Formats: sequence, structure tokens, C-alpha cells
Amino acid sequence: MRIKPRAAITGRPEVGKTTLIERVIAKLPLSVGGILGKEILVCGHRVGFSLQDLSTGREGILSHIHQRVGPRIGKYTVNLDTLNELAIPAIRSAIRSKDLVVIDEFAPMELTCPGFVPVVEEALASDAALLIATHATLDHPLVHQIRQELKLYRVKLSNRDNLVDELLAYFCSVVD
Repeated sequence: MRIKPRAAITGRPEVGKTTLIERVIAKLPLSVGGILGKEILVCGHRVGFSLQDLSTGREGILSHIHQRVGPRIGKYTVNLDTLNELAIPAIRSAIRSKDLVVIDEFAPMELTCPGFVPVVEEALASDAALLIATHATLDHPLVHQIRQELKLYRVKLSNRDNLVDELLAYFCSVVD
């Protein structure tokens, strides 16, 4: 049985974790599933976040400043339906059928959903290759487990571009 690559990236907000993930998965010769988070910008101002199912391309709003129903994190209200109906099924499907499971990201908004932690635990317990982004300052037992069990990359503006090649080399060396 081959060892599957498992990496975690962490960094402050807006340092480019999602951009790094996008660049890496675009160059990997693997089938990819899971979720990717994106900012929702209006006139250059962030008003929320969306999530994309990497297998289907389906998108949903994770949080928004104008959403009224759901838990609040800062100025955003979290849409639990997107987590329950898009994110969790996307991760479960990727665990079963993809070469690489991406979870972007494990952060306070996702923690408002009771089903999110168990699906991340399922991913960790599986033998799937993983690429998980975590919020840099999040203090949660599962984040500590992710940082200890997965190869950890700390993203900064100064190293973000170089990390693309490092992550590609890591995933390709373990896969080959």
C-alpha cells in the first residue's frame, strides 16, 4: 500500500491560502474533490464567502453580510444549508472517489455547523490524500491534530509563490 500525501497549510486571512491551493491542484495529475472557499467581492469590498464543490463545480454562499438567518462570525452570517447540503457531501464524496480531498478551509465559520467536524474527522481517518487549509489562529482540538498529523506548510506573502513548487514536489514524490 502506498503512503498517501497529506498536507496542511495555515496562514493569516488574506495571505493567499486558497490561491495556493488553486495553483497546486491545477498542476497535479490527480482527480480532486472536496471544497474550495472564495471571497465574494462587490466593488472591491469583501461581502461574504462562497464554497465550491470541486467535483461538480456547484457553488453556494457560505456567509454574507446581508444574510439574516444563521450563526454570526464577525460581520458575516453563516449559511448552514451550504455547509450541510454542499460542503459535507462534497467532502464525503471525495473521500470515496477522488485521488485528493481538499478542505479549504477549517475555520470558525465551518465550526458553526455540527456536521462539519465529523466529516473532517472522517477525512483524517481515511487513507485518502489530503490538502487541508486551516485558519492560523484557530484553537480547536481537530486543528491541533491536523497540524500534528499532516505535513505543515505555513503560508506568508513572502513564501506563497515558492510553496506552489514545494507542495507539487511533495505530492508528486509521495504519489510516484
